[in-house]
Amino acid sequence: MDRLQALGLAGPAQFHVAPVAMAVDARAHQVFRGFADQWGLVVRALGANLAPESIVFTQGVPTGWSLVEPCDELVVPAWNAGRPTGLAGLVWVVDRLLGPGGCPWDMEQTHASLRRYLIEECYELVDAIDRNDMAAMVEELGDVLLQPLMHAQMEARDGNWDVHYIAEEETRKLVRRHPHVFGDSSLTDADAVLKQWDAIKKAEKGGVQSSVLAGVPSAAPALLRALEVSKRAARAGFEWPDMAAVWDKFDEETCEVREALAAGDKDAVAAEFGDLLFTVVNLARWAKVDPEEALRTMVDRFVGRFHHMEALAGRDLSDLSPEEWDRLWNLAKAR
Repeated sequence: MDRLQALGLAGPAQFHVAPVAMAVDARAHQVFRGFADQWGLVVRALGANLAPESIVFTQGVPTGWSLVEPCDELVVPAWNAGRPTGLAGLVWVVDRLLGPGGCPWDMEQTHASLRRYLIEECYELVDAIDRNDMAAMVEELGDVLLQPLMHAQMEARDGNWDVHYIAEEETRKLVRRHPHVFGDSSLTDADAVLKQWDAIKKAEKGGVQSSVLAGVPSAAPALLRALEVSKRAARAGFEWPDMAAVWDKFDEETCEVREALAAGDKDAVAAEFGDLLFTVVNLARWAKVDPEEALRTMVDRFVGRFHHMEALAGRDLSDLSPEEWDRLWNLAKAR
């Protein structure tokens, strides 16, 4: 406190002593001591929140944040007296929206009414990732992050759990299920990690044998669900001996689709197509290909080529002959 008083800084302060750099609250002065050899911890705590031109004090000497070199003592004056910043700031904003005098729209939401927004925001994030648009990713990650905060702080408003409780529960679970990182065990590959995860999860539930497929959400996209079900069944031992056997199954299912089509049984056709698609998912798993991503990429490629054909056609597509369709498609593929 003597250093803060000497610098004329009054009010709340946070003190960080190496090697522990806590989450910062922009409403408080920040004091970091002993981090010269662990400067990355300081940069990580302050870098995203503090403007480069901000004045800070190194060993009591004022300098711009962008010019600071690693040192044993750094004092950062509070830079936002009105509200916290970073993740704490987002929680503060959500609490304000949901609390007395907040936003009428936010205040009337329920877990069920917010469900669609969680799904929509996740798809928008996936789209930004697929486009490799970093600026859009930052925005969409923020929109996705808002969703669990809304659900958590709605419960906090009503006197139940909050986002901090959720975070602590998840932290404890991750530490328990990664003894090869936080404990003494040692694992050499991802498959061993997954088997260990399943064993620990079973032990956490009292050793009661629940289905290995329990927890696969039925609302997940069909290809994602099929892949996860396939992976779990395979980890439990329900697996083909090699990829050639999966190809044999593919040939078998193809024949059964043809037979169902020839018989004209619509229900049988649908069932056999399902079997065939599930076999394709297993082929993708053996090939270490994510079928959801593979299909999404293919559809994007098709859409791009179709747009190019529309631009080349110069007239209503319904007027094109089969030969013209083939020519335009080949031109689109060649671009």
